[in-house]
Amino acid sequence: MTPVIVFVPGSNSNSFSFAPLLRELTLRGRHALAVDLPGHGYGATFHPAYQAPQDPAALSAATAGLAGVTHADNVAHVIDVVRKAAGLGPVTLVGHSRGGVTVTSVANAVPELLHRVVYVSAWCCVENDVQGYAQGPEYATSALNDTMGVLAANPAELGALRMNWRTADPALLAALRVAVHEDGPESEFLAMLNTLEPDEGLDAGDDRVDPATWGGLPHTYVRLARDRSLPLALQDRFVREADALTPDNPFDVRTLDSTHVGFLIHPGAAADLFTDLN
Repeated sequence: MTPVIVFVPGSNSNSFSFAPLLRELTLRGRHALAVDLPGHGYGATFHPAYQAPQDPAALSAATAGLAGVTHADNVAHVIDVVRKAAGLGPVTLVGHSRGGVTVTSVANAVPELLHRVVYVSAWCCVENDVQGYAQGPEYATSALNDTMGVLAANPAELGALRMNWRTADPALLAALRVAVHEDGPESEFLAMLNTLEPDEGLDAGDDRVDPATWGGLPHTYVRLARDRSLPLALQDRFVREADALTPDNPFDVRTLDSTHVGFLIHPGAAADLFTDLN
């Protein structure tokens, strides 16, 4: 049977950003879909203060629909999608960026529903949690460290992470461009930025790969060679630690010459890669 590829988006993202890749996979005869995690997609919170002209004070105080949404909620949602997809064929579950933490938890919980898990420059926690890796030397070179000005509210007070992607600050926009997609034209970067949602959940979970469940599944890590957001050194650390944990079932490692989101904007090479996976 033809595998069903299920994509889990990263932070502040949604199924819409996968549309070009889903189109290319469909044209190659693959079954593929992308999920919207709870509070994302058409369920995302967009406040009038986020429109132009913006009202920064109102934006920082506006209620966040994601407040109270947990990592467990994300996992339960994806398990439900995977359970339905499994009726159509073997499921390959793919996480991009922060989506990797959800993929790990799903694979730990229901390995029997999965054919393979794939991480595309995604968090794959083995010896530490997200916070621990973020404090490590590999993440210190992340260009995201220069983009903290995008925060539009106090996360502890709001109960969620709120980003102002519609900022007009030229220095901040330049830093964001370096972090996520510095190689394309500015118009391409801005188009991508406008697909992002202002809010993201605070709870990233603390699950790590379980050798007894996750470790029995085929797993692929897709390195993004020009990623300035999740540095290549950290991507390689995830692979190294996982391989040490499950030496008889190491990562199948692939590499795309892409920025953090470039493979979504120009999906040809990624579609070829996913078509090649068994």
